[in-house]
Amino acid sequence: MSAIPIYARSGEPNGEIEFSDALLTTTRSKQLIQDVVTAYRANQRSCPASTKTRGEVVGSNRKPWKQKGTGNARAGRRSSPIWRGGGVCFGPRPRDFRKKLTRKASRMAFRIAVSDRIRSGMVRVVDEFSISEPRTKEVVGLLQPLALKGNVLLIVDQVDRSLYLASRNLADVEVIAAKDANTYQLIRHRNIVFSRSGLAALEERLQKYVRSVA
Repeated sequence: MSAIPIYARSGEPNGEIEFSDALLTTTRSKQLIQDVVTAYRANQRSCPASTKTRGEVVGSNRKPWKQKGTGNARAGRRSSPIWRGGGVCFGPRPRDFRKKLTRKASRMAFRIAVSDRIRSGMVRVVDEFSISEPRTKEVVGLLQPLALKGNVLLIVDQVDRSLYLASRNLADVEVIAAKDANTYQLIRHRNIVFSRSGLAALEERLQKYVRSVA
């Protein structure tokens, strides 16, 4: 069993909570973590920019003037890229950056990230994890006694509106439900803070991953 420290709202240690080692893994694979994080970030990208080629520009295909005898340079159609209002050469087009990963690989990477954070002592649990009103100073008052250095990932069972509104002004704080947490978030943040119910929800999620492999 791995022990995770519990802290009271005042920041004082309030015992430990046991986390089953059966849910963790001793597997280490930097390549798998990199593949999952790369795929996640690629899947967040979008490329809606689109320009028209000479074949897509609306207009007549008639030759502007005859080929010879006018003294002008040869011209075939007004949609040429060298003409004003014509098509664009090598302009941006919609692209799909998505990368596919198997469910098994994604789940294993998540277990590796959770295991690494717990065994590195970067995870802690706050005994009383609630705010009375949706104000930023409520979240600051919750985290300040813990004396955390670096960015913080708050993992709860369910993200309520008050907690979301209170934390969105803090650039170094991210709030996520345990069912929605991903490998990239665990790797990106230096401090992982759970509520008791959030940790229980994570255990349930990992139990499903373990059963699916068995």
